[in-house]
This record gives sequence, C-alpha cells and structure tokens, in this order.
Amino acid sequence: MTSEQSAVPEPTEESDQEQSTEEATTPRRAGATYAFGRAVIGSLARLVYRPRVEGRDRVPLDGPVIFASNHLSFIDSIAIPVAAPRPVHFLAKSAYFEGPGFKGAVSRTFFQSIGAIPVRRGAGQAALDALDQQRLLLEQGLAVAIYPEGTRSTDGRLYKGRTGAAFLALQTGAPVVPVGLIGTDKAMPKGAKMPSLSERITVRFGDPIDVTVHGAAGSGKARRLATDEIMAAIHALSGQELAGIYNEPPAQGPIEKIKQALPHERR
Repeated sequence: MTSEQSAVPEPTEESDQEQSTEEATTPRRAGATYAFGRAVIGSLARLVYRPRVEGRDRVPLDGPVIFASNHLSFIDSIAIPVAAPRPVHFLAKSAYFEGPGFKGAVSRTFFQSIGAIPVRRGAGQAALDALDQQRLLLEQGLAVAIYPEGTRSTDGRLYKGRTGAAFLALQTGAPVVPVGLIGTDKAMPKGAKMPSLSERITVRFGDPIDVTVHGAAGSGKARRLATDEIMAAIHALSGQELAGIYNEPPAQGPIEKIKQALPHERR
C-alpha cells in the first residue's frame, strides 16, 4: 500500500462497491504468471505445433501495438503470444476465469499465463466495454490482439472485418500489425479435445499499418476504410478465400433479417 492509499479514510459500503466495479473493469498487464506461462506453454507449443514464424522483426518492440489476425482455431490465441517478440494481451470469456474448484483454478491460471484478460462477451454495451479494456491496455503502451472477423471461421474463408480494431487504432494512434495464421484449424479443429501432432502452423507478421491517414475515430467512413486496409493485409498474409460477408449466425425472424440486410457497422 502506498502512503497516498494509507491516508484515504475507511471506505463506506457504497465506495467499496464502486472500487470493486472499477477493479473488475480495469485490465491488468501480464505479470509473473504470464512470464512463466510464456516460457512453459511457449516451449510446449513450439514442440507440438513446430510453428514457422515469418516477419517477427516487423513487430515494434515497445509502445502500443494492435495485432489484427484472422481467426481459425482456439489455439490462435496461443500461437500469436508464442510467436510474437513481446507480451500480447487478448480478451477471453470471463467464464474461463470464474470456474469453481481445482478445474476452475487450472483454467484461470492457464488463461492468465497466455495474457488473457477476462471480459463479459456480447453485443451492445458489452462490446463497448471490451473495446474500453483494450484501449486502457494500449494507453499503457502494451500490445493487444484482436480478431476483426469477430469469431472463428468454420469454413476456412476470411470474412469481412468489423470496425472495432480500426476504431481502437484511430482512437489511440497505435499501429496495427496484421497477422496471417495458417494451419491452426487443422492443428486443432473446432470441437477437438486434443491437438493434432502431425500438423504444422505458420504465423506471418506483416508491416505495421498507420490507419490514422483515413481520418478521425468518429468518422464511420474512416473506420470502414481502415478496416478494409487491415483485412486486405491479413488476406495477403493468410491467402484465404474471401467470403465477402460478415461471419455471423443466420438471422432469426424477419426483424433480424432486416437488420442484417441494412448497411451498418459491425464492431
């Protein structure tokens, strides 16, 4: 406790609740658990997946950075931190950190060890809260990883990007490093309990992109142009077939179909 903290009067029940809320929504940078996990899990991942890493020297070693990657498999969030030359944070479902007992402790330790930050997922306010958490990390000069497609591609195609990564880059001025992941879907397909030992993965880092040339974060046109530039760079690295649509579940009911048909941003 600092001297400033010790001088604060004893908090009331109301201020206790406010402090708990603030702590719950303020992301913490990777610490000793991450360093240990990076050494242990990183060594194991390199042994199992034998990754080919290209363009590692293109990644800025300090200052805020946004890694924007295609998304094919659960292990994408292991492949990027293992291959990157600096600590990387990404968001993960809060459920991974909240499980009870020994299993919950193992899950929590694992996700902390690979630089994950717990967040309650969803649309609307939950999505904005997630962006705020990533912004706070970037303002600390840290690196975050984002999947602009929003969710994993189940057919191997590259889907249109949502504008969240571009918004963060325009808002903070952080450069965007595009990442192309190849073979992670074969190394650990969706639903698989164990990774395949016969598949190798490739992690390709592209040149950093300064998207601020497109305009201000408040401009929808700037966010769209920046997103399209990021996705084009990812496509050049991954070589995937372009889907040309957003990766989202089929609309349920006429109202949802109308919403999906109308032009609007997907963050």
